[in-house]
Amino acid sequence: MASLIPFRALRPVPATAARVAAVPYDVVTTEEARALAADNPLSFLHVSRAEIDLPPGSDPYAAGVYAAAAGRFDALKRDAPLVREDAPSLYLYRLRVGAHEQTGTAGCYGLDEYDRDIIRKH
Repeated sequence: MASLIPFRALRPVPATAARVAAVPYDVVTTEEARALAADNPLSFLHVSRAEIDLPPGSDPYAAGVYAAAAGRFDALKRDAPLVREDAPSLYLYRLRVGAHEQTGTAGCYGLDEYDRDIIRKH
């Protein structure tokens, strides 16, 4: 059985949560991410796909992109703002797309358990 350990989440305040929320970085192209975040400076896509704020054609794996992501994350923590939970918790989430629905957990898990395939990889 895998270890599941609570953590103190860093999350947006309720008033800005919908604006911070973004699709996973790996389900959109750079162009799609740029369009989704165009008029929303709080979109997490400015962190997870930081190349959207750089000139078109920028290498998404360049050091400058990672530096831009760090800067955007610092700005997001201030501007959204993002707050740290007072107490460690476990989190449940549900995703729905059409008739498909899945529920998952967010917590801390051991890397050794991941490497030993105790934790299911996605």
